[in-house]
Amino acid sequence: MTFTLGAGSALLKPIQVGGVTAENRIFMAPLTRSRADADGTPSSLAAQYYAQRAAAGIIISEATAVCEQANGAYMNTPGIYTDRHQAKWAEIASAVHDAGGKMFVQLWHVGRMAHPDISGFETVGPSPTAADMLTHTPLGKQPLPVPRALTVSEIAEIVGQFRVAARRAIDAGMDGVEIHSANGYLLHEFLSDVVNQRTDEYGGSARNRARFTAEVVEAVAAEIGPERVGLRISPGNGAGDMHEIDEVGAYEALLCRIAPLGIGYLHIVSKPSAPAFAALRTQWDGTLVLNTPRDVDSDFAELENLATWGVISAAAVGRAFLANPDLVQRLTAGAELNEPDVATFYAPGPAGYIDYPTREELAEPRSA
Repeated sequence: MTFTLGAGSALLKPIQVGGVTAENRIFMAPLTRSRADADGTPSSLAAQYYAQRAAAGIIISEATAVCEQANGAYMNTPGIYTDRHQAKWAEIASAVHDAGGKMFVQLWHVGRMAHPDISGFETVGPSPTAADMLTHTPLGKQPLPVPRALTVSEIAEIVGQFRVAARRAIDAGMDGVEIHSANGYLLHEFLSDVVNQRTDEYGGSARNRARFTAEVVEAVAAEIGPERVGLRISPGNGAGDMHEIDEVGAYEALLCRIAPLGIGYLHIVSKPSAPAFAALRTQWDGTLVLNTPRDVDSDFAELENLATWGVISAAAVGRAFLANPDLVQRLTAGAELNEPDVATFYAPGPAGYIDYPTREELAEPRSA
């Protein structure tokens, strides 16, 4: 696949995102790679992996747990709740900055998507409604269990864990954090009018279902400054066996509540043609980042048009960045893109992680 971004390309223009000046509007989307150590410390190769992709306007890291219980959807995913974790994220931040890049850490809690054989903890969620899915565990594929509904006091504790994790990210030298309220994980589960069956202040009405995510955003913004905060949502996204009858109401309530904060950006996972995207786009005045769903390949011509028309402020690109560390340069030159190797998406080691060649490397003469 080839596509050329011309010199006047909207996607190549710098953009101010809160306190960060991004050199272009092609962001690296968060990509789970399952290469962290068993204790949640990022891989020894992670600094090289991210630094290779420093030409992205902003790199958004793989989803990163805010506490030990927040992990457990997949094996070998990272955390940012210990000093060892923070030290490794500091190495990553330094490597990306040395390469001229900017980086946010995405913070998550996986909620009902966790399995006790991975996390070591009881699975929790908004309500005792299980995701009808199998997951890979150390003992093989197993169904996800019925979660225990979180208490109100536990919800407050998790809000605090997001706040502490955000502070660790900034202290590690990161430019900001992205709060993951999408793709079937805990905060998204609370937004759903199907998965969330609570009757207290965190369930029922759209405003109540939006409360948890709003409280997390408010707490993190108070801790590190709203300009360093991004929020990811995915209205109507069925990932994680998610269901939403009302694909707009809770999100409208959420955006209405957090709009006065002036956070750095809103990151929406959606098809541009989706009615929910159109409805929420008209409500959001700030920086808006679009990431098309996993089953939709990045259409750079469409993304360029959306940026030119001002529909989106920037585009987050996943698999194309995974396979092309020099993606921005390739698009500028109209060069052929590497194809991603699906077999190595979640495999350990350097293969399919740090060994995708750049154009410059491909052009180098081979030694005899």
